[in-house]
Amino acid sequence: MANSIQSLKQLEINGEICQYHSFDGLADKYDLSRLPFAAKILLENLLRHADSDFVEQGDIETLANWDVDNWQDTEIAFVPARVILQDFTGVPAVVDLAAMRDAIVKMGGKADKINPLNPVELVIDHSVMVDVFGQADALEKNTEIEFQRNRERYQFLRWGQQSFDNFKVVPPGRGIVHQVNLEYLARVVFKKPDENNLLYPDTLVGTDSHTTMINGLGVLGWGVGGIEAEAAMLGQPVTMLIPEIVGFELTGKLPAGTTATDLVLTVTEQLRAAGVVGKFVEFFGSGVNELTLADRATIANMAPEYGATCGIFPIDHQTTDYLQLTGRDSEHIERVESYLKTMDMWGTQSQQHAVYHSRLSLTLDDVVPSIAGPKRPQDRISLDRAGLAYRDWLALQHGIKQAGSSESESGFESEGGQPSLLLPVSNEDSGVPCQYADKDFVLKHGAVVIAAITSCTNTSNPSVLIAAGLLARNARLRGLTVKPWVKTSFAPGSQVVTDYLLKSGLNEDLDALGFQLVGYGCTTCIGNSGPLPTEISDAIHHGDLSVTSVLSGNRNFEGRIHPEVQANYLASPPLVIAYALAGNMKIDITTGSLGDDPSGKPVYLHDIWPDSQEIKQVIEKVIDSSMFISRYEDVYSGNKDWQALDIVQSDKYDWPASTYVKLPPFFNNISAKIPDIQPIKNARCLLKLGDSVTTDHISPAGSIALDSPAAEYLQSEGVSPKDFNSYGSRRGNHEVMMRGTFANVRLRNLLAPGTEGCWTRMMPSGEKMSVFDAAMQYQTKNIASVVLAGKEYGTGSSRDWAAKGPALLGVKAVIAQSYERIHRSNLVGMGILPLQFMPGDDAESLKLTGEEQFSIPAVSTGQKTVKVSVKTKDGGERIFEVKIRIDTPNEFKYYQHGGILHYVLRNLAATS
Repeated sequence: MANSIQSLKQLEINGEICQYHSFDGLADKYDLSRLPFAAKILLENLLRHADSDFVEQGDIETLANWDVDNWQDTEIAFVPARVILQDFTGVPAVVDLAAMRDAIVKMGGKADKINPLNPVELVIDHSVMVDVFGQADALEKNTEIEFQRNRERYQFLRWGQQSFDNFKVVPPGRGIVHQVNLEYLARVVFKKPDENNLLYPDTLVGTDSHTTMINGLGVLGWGVGGIEAEAAMLGQPVTMLIPEIVGFELTGKLPAGTTATDLVLTVTEQLRAAGVVGKFVEFFGSGVNELTLADRATIANMAPEYGATCGIFPIDHQTTDYLQLTGRDSEHIERVESYLKTMDMWGTQSQQHAVYHSRLSLTLDDVVPSIAGPKRPQDRISLDRAGLAYRDWLALQHGIKQAGSSESESGFESEGGQPSLLLPVSNEDSGVPCQYADKDFVLKHGAVVIAAITSCTNTSNPSVLIAAGLLARNARLRGLTVKPWVKTSFAPGSQVVTDYLLKSGLNEDLDALGFQLVGYGCTTCIGNSGPLPTEISDAIHHGDLSVTSVLSGNRNFEGRIHPEVQANYLASPPLVIAYALAGNMKIDITTGSLGDDPSGKPVYLHDIWPDSQEIKQVIEKVIDSSMFISRYEDVYSGNKDWQALDIVQSDKYDWPASTYVKLPPFFNNISAKIPDIQPIKNARCLLKLGDSVTTDHISPAGSIALDSPAAEYLQSEGVSPKDFNSYGSRRGNHEVMMRGTFANVRLRNLLAPGTEGCWTRMMPSGEKMSVFDAAMQYQTKNIASVVLAGKEYGTGSSRDWAAKGPALLGVKAVIAQSYERIHRSNLVGMGILPLQFMPGDDAESLKLTGEEQFSIPAVSTGQKTVKVSVKTKDGGERIFEVKIRIDTPNEFKYYQHGGILHYVLRNLAATS
């Protein structure tokens, strides 16, 4: 469209003439001071692309008007400046691009038409596993194992780096994607020399939901499915509704003894309770100035946990100080400040008159030490209640004493006539005798078998890492040791962490307690915790013990951390060490002893907890910009193993035989003609699911079970069980991934009651079999399938395989009570129809058992509801209405084409 707003202006910075799109033309008509910081970023994005065919003048006017009192859903196009990937989600994205090159050639186009149009950076951080721990050479050995396992994947990524334009790969061992993004990749403000030095805000989408960590730097970005990211890489805008923005005011100052982790768990709990799914959260207020950039990044990182699309902070002197610390050049830093001040987008003062859809507040002084668990990151527990909360949870796993029953009847103790949640003493305090690491002990319920300092959430923050090191030093001075059954690990997000720990000498204290460096990667937080020692694993199974993990991560969903660990708790790095010393979650570590010193005197948490002033002094002494400059000057080169990988240079990938990377069938038989949307007739229910089924339940993740369909396939390909690796590492092979879809060990399919894992029942026979086997039989008989689900379907990481897998299994529609934002979008992106029960309806109220046949008429653009007809087992027929959750006109186009990549491919082929 023609841009009726003359927005392009010039700005001189350090003698250099730059251009930018000014708000002045809009400010004459609208009070732009009412716009939150994030809304101004979106407004600039629209102005800059106003001449494109996907931006309407009315969209710009609606956003500039910012009328929260008369809010209406308005679709806008958002064009991110760049895309960021990690290797688990990035490999399938690059696989799809390579497959699109094959397809476009078959359609008469040119392979090099398929190229990222904007910068794309992939950081390999998800592949390293904690195989070796507690020894000095753990990093070296884990890295060696990582390359052995992932050589085929890494060869493919090296091919992609050389074959695709605008595509860079950060090799393994450099750090976690979000911290590398924060410390090095983020521009904050872009300058395009080839467009007369055009300045504009740095924005991005990423294939990891914790892309939001960059919001701590004031950069707008969030996680999307790999499907959406691929489209963005190929020049497609992200279509979205103008978001509701929640203002979150921070005041006060964190009390001594609390950490950024305690703060983020408090924020997560508060925002999840308020309900911010699909909304932006913008932080403002005097308390923002009290937070370091690393503290802000910790809060921003966990936006997926509190349900928001993003959690953004303003850009101010904390931001530019951080840019200076991390080695960005002074001219760039001055450009950032000058441009943002010109745009009235600088600091909290730019938010003074902002109007938000709703407001929340938190006084930092009220934050208390906390952990979260045992299954969800929003379930915060104050530290002084943690032991009791675990005992309560443990009791619930075994039944709760009913009021009025006696101890002899129930086996539960009682005090004062009130029912107790404690297990029978004989069960709770007994355990399994075990010998490991030359130590004899009894492994009991509540044993902490994994203690991991891991993940971008906390390993971006020097304050909690220095605190962990100081606590380790204090514990070591008092003669404390970690309990022998605890698997300890330390996986920082940046090589710079190693530098400042070495400079401070605290690495020696962490090593002495078993927290040796095991790798630079996500490790335990994404399920790469590695196997437990055989003796510990055998004891857990022999005693049917409920054991625990404590990690400084951001995710603790069921089955994610380790299949043998039922209860998982998020905590700050120093608390991870404290629990490793205590050894059991039943202990109240605020009052109970962590262990005895050599003289037999008990040592308590308050005896070894570091002083806040000491933490600050160490940080100021040991961290400087030279560390960042040195570590990032050769960030793309990789080690000798990376450089030695053999690759064939060509525009098209040659698809060698591999169980890691395989040509996917998504574009088989694609033609230039747009297909008609087809009705769904007499479909069978593949799974009937309850509430809060996450993408961890749907998408293949973690280890590959020996008795699973994926294991059967790999063994048929000559892969031995010791080389199975993880589902995440094999995301480039659709044969593995479709077999692992809906195979999480904790998935409960109500269609197969009494089971956990990959089980369903084939209809109409009712025969029990794996989801994969049933899906293949349905497809052989040309029978479509559907999934029934409850509330918050698809909560969790932005995983494309949570949509790709069901699509390959033949799922044509999902009917749920509500959806997580990214997953709903990904379903559409793979040609699966997302439907939503009407308010008050669900599978139970509609008496849907999952044994029925489902028919759904073909839907059309703009249609909001559709009637589903159901045939029951006894021949009866019922009809109920559902909402069509294809939310935008562009999404209808994607659905009609059979998916977003099919839409892009047809358009590129037409112009090639």
